[in-house]
Amino acid sequence: MARKQYPLRIDPAVWEAIQRWADDEMRSANGQVEWILRDALKRADRLPKKGSNDKQPKEG
Repeated sequence: MARKQYPLRIDPAVWEAIQRWADDEMRSANGQVEWILRDALKRADRLPKKGSNDKQPKEG
């Protein structure tokens, strides 16, 4: 699966907190950001289901 690169503008204090959290979890800061986003998507029931094709147009 190809990864999308995206420049992120973020408050330095927030980035430092993410870096500390990542260090605690033995992840990279980028990996931690991806984990945070995936967790938020899962909690909001917005994470695409495995095997589904989310590029299909929605009906309606």
